[in-house]
Formats: sequence, structure tokens, C-alpha cells
Amino acid sequence: MGVIQFNDVTKNRKDFTIDNMNLSIPQGYITGFIGPNGSGKTTTIRLMMDLIQPNSGNIELFGVSNKNHHIKQKIGFVYDDLYMYEDYTIKKTHTIIAPLYTNWNENLFQTYLSKFNLPYKKRLKTFSKGMKMKCSLLFALSHEPELIIMDEPTAGLDPIFRREVLGIVQDIMVRDNQSIFLSTHITTDLDRISDHIVLIDDGEILLQKSMEDIREQYHLVRGKKELLDHDIRQLLRGVQETKVGFTALLEGDPQIFKEFKDDIVIEEASLEDIMLFVSGAADDELRINKL
Repeated sequence: MGVIQFNDVTKNRKDFTIDNMNLSIPQGYITGFIGPNGSGKTTTIRLMMDLIQPNSGNIELFGVSNKNHHIKQKIGFVYDDLYMYEDYTIKKTHTIIAPLYTNWNENLFQTYLSKFNLPYKKRLKTFSKGMKMKCSLLFALSHEPELIIMDEPTAGLDPIFRREVLGIVQDIMVRDNQSIFLSTHITTDLDRISDHIVLIDDGEILLQKSMEDIREQYHLVRGKKELLDHDIRQLLRGVQETKVGFTALLEGDPQIFKEFKDDIVIEEASLEDIMLFVSGAADDELRINKL
């Protein structure tokens, strides 16, 4: 049983449907949640947080229903925007939020306030995008949650600030049994820090694997177009062809191509490669490039 568990969850939306989703997120790890824009990531998180209700199925956090009010004391939320009253200061927001949590750690709050170099008495609406993200982290972390759910935490941040936020995420994991569920479309953020990956597209979970398994099992294969006979195609996923060659995703042992070593190049697939080929976005990209 995972720290997050979806059991046959269905949710009908106007533009897509999450249909009988089964999802299990292990405790004590960083799980990256990836997928193209509009694939269902935010809907999944809103279901997880009990902000919207499924049409069928059930969702559990820490082995109990996500509707359990007390379980929410164990959870910290970090959004891509600051969902706080922007005319307030951190000081004012602090007086409202701190009493809501039984495990609020004032020393930790003051430590992060100093570490993030945030102004205590300036209105939140004067904050930059990066400062707002740090403010969201400040309040999410100060009650020492066992599960942190992050929705696009690095969206809109410059590369230096993104790396700083990811460093904070890694530092959080020094605590035993802490779990992070990080949703993002920036897959390069996850190549370095994630232990597990979940890929969703059009409301369907296409992949749930550890990063160790992903690195072992997925490879990019490049070669000349004339090598693409029927048997080769059967071994590959999401073949992308040009006039002179092809690129495809291989799920399995690259040694099956050892007899073609002079004609085929094999390299480790990145998360972006896997997302493109598994979701079919690579085919869409190729069609656009041909226009």
C-alpha cells in the first residue's frame, strides 16, 4: 500500500476522462509526475487533495480515505502560484495559518524565513514569482508534513532559481519516511532528483516505474531508414522517421541490436524522450515538422 493510493478512480471532465485509474505512490521517495499539458496532472492532484470528487473509485492517503480531515495535517501543498490573500504580509498570513496545524514548528518556520531571505512585513502582491514560490514552500514545510504535494513548483522560474528550488526539495528528503509527489512538465528537473516516475497522458497512466528501472529499460535507437523492416519495427516504440533515418524508443535489452552496432546508435533515453515517444507526442512533433 502506497502513501498515495488510487483505486479504480474515474473522473469525467469536459475535455478528457480519467478512467479506472490505479496509482500507488511509495512512501519515503520523490515521485515525479509527468505528462504533456492537458494530460490530467492537475485533475489528478485536485482529486488527491479532495478538491474535486471522483465519479467512482476511492483515494487513500496513508492508508485512510483522503476525506479524513486529520490526515490533511500530514500533508503540505506547494502550487505553481501563491494561493494566499495577496494584500497580506507573511506576518499576517503566519498568524492565520500556524494555528491550523497541531505540528507547527515555529523554529523551523523562522529558519526557512531566514534561509529564503523573505521580507516578513511586505505584502505578498509585491513578491516576484520566485519569492512567491519560496513563500509557498515556507508555509508548506513549517508544519513538518510527511507528504508534500507539489504542482508545477518550478514553472516560470529562471534556471538558477529552479535549481535552488530543486535543491530545497532534495534537502527535505533527509527526514525519514518523508514523501514528495512532484508534478511538472519540465522533465529535466526530475532526471536528477526523482526516485520514481509516473507518466500520464489523456487521463491514462502509461508508466509507473522506478528511475533505476527506467535507466535500465529505456533507450533511444537511431539508424538508417533502410534498417526499418517489419521485425525491427516490432521491437521499437513510437518510431519517428525522416527521409534518411529514424529515431525510436526501445523498451528492453539493447543487446538485441548488437549485430547492427556499426549501423545503429543506442543511448540512454531521457524522461523527455520517454514522454514524447510513449505518449505519441513524438509522432505529432514529426507531423508538425513536415508541414
